[in-house]
Amino acid sequence: MNITTSLLNMTKTEQSLSALPLRFIAGIIFTAHGAQKLFAWFGGYGLVGTGQWMDSIGLSPGFIMALLAGSAEFFGGLLLILGFLTRPTSFVLAITMIVAIFNVHLNNGLFMSNNGFEFGLSLIAITTALLIQGGGRYSVDNFLFQKLTAN
Repeated sequence: MNITTSLLNMTKTEQSLSALPLRFIAGIIFTAHGAQKLFAWFGGYGLVGTGQWMDSIGLSPGFIMALLAGSAEFFGGLLLILGFLTRPTSFVLAITMIVAIFNVHLNNGLFMSNNGFEFGLSLIAITTALLIQGGGRYSVDNFLFQKLTAN
């Protein structure tokens, strides 16, 4: 499989508008949460503080785990907003949320009021929908796909 075929497979998308609000809203949420972990923005603790916390819950080495989770969320969120590489980005973000649920939220039950997993589960639903349908009509993915298939 050559790079053009791979790019075609990654950028092919349904022509629906439904991906746009999913991408945009999830992208904002993921970007903000990633910024908390990476840069201590929006009341976050940055890499050092987040890394120490991750070490304390058994995700070691904490600094590296904070860097990976924060990068996936921050850069993945930006990619979702643009609709660029939506499918692989959604896959990485869904895995990130699965890790968060199993390592942080599962024992607290469903509800957010108890630090439960309902919010993470909602983000998994959104990223799974984007993984299935792609970035949609108004996405960089669609633009690239149209350019690659125009002959």
